Amino acid sequence: MTPAVEGRGLQIGAALVLDRLTPEPPNAWHPVAWFGSAMTALEHRIWADSRPRGALYWLCGLAVGAVSGRIVRSTTIALTIGLGGASLREVATKIGRHVEHNELDAARLALPSLVGRDPSELDESGIAAAVVESVAENCVDAVVAPLFWALVAGAPGALGYRAINTMDAMVGHRSDRYESFGWASARADDVANFVPARLFAATVWLATPRRRSAIAQAVRSDAAAHPSPNAGVAEAAVAAAIGVELGGTLRYGERVEHRPLLGSGPRPTARAIPAAVVVTDRAVSVIAAAALAISLLVTRRQR
Repeated sequence: MTPAVEGRGLQIGAALVLDRLTPEPPNAWHPVAWFGSAMTALEHRIWADSRPRGALYWLCGLAVGAVSGRIVRSTTIALTIGLGGASLREVATKIGRHVEHNELDAARLALPSLVGRDPSELDESGIAAAVVESVAENCVDAVVAPLFWALVAGAPGALGYRAINTMDAMVGHRSDRYESFGWASARADDVANFVPARLFAATVWLATPRRRSAIAQAVRSDAAAHPSPNAGVAEAAVAAAIGVELGGTLRYGERVEHRPLLGSGPRPTARAIPAAVVVTDRAVSVIAAAALAISLLVTRRQR
């Protein structure tokens, strides 16, 4: 293990603390929002219904992210920019309180900030399921994957990953405009999240000892049926950890999807939302502790 990798464990821990303590800056001052604006401008200049054009778009975005990491240099600063765990937790908790107090209209109004499905006809269970699924999937995107790539490649890895994930959110979804142009961004995000999603499931398993058998069974038997190679793993692990069933019929505007069922148990209620937040927090704590332990152990051995 190189000295650079050894030192990143401490920087990862510092970044997680900063993510908890510092508020999310407004979009006007957020580097990720600046990146999104720049990529929107690039899309307007080079868009074509073409995979090669989409690949060019993706390469430009990745270069911006990685070079920004080289300029920043500090893994802690890069992760502070790239992490989104605090905002994810805050929004999920807010919606959970609305559902708990039967303020379903307010919960539906806030839900699009987490998920893309149509919230207009969702009842308590539907809202709770949407939030739990989003907390699971986005914990990988917003926390575990940035930590993993920061450990592997430092600041360029953290901001390079954030560029990949942001491009996927912008153009990687299925639509007439992005079916070809967004293909490279979507596939790159699948590759970048492959290991982090499974690392997340493993840490959920470690952090939830009473549900380990159910978690292993759900990930092994249910996750592969999900249309996403990574979201299914994360959602199945969390569903089993809190003892609920996720999946089913989802609506995205005019598009309806019939997702496979993940986990076994009752459909989620308001209580499932804080339970999912606790489980994901514990999983992230396991990852942070492991990174710090490796760093300290290697440092002691070199003395």
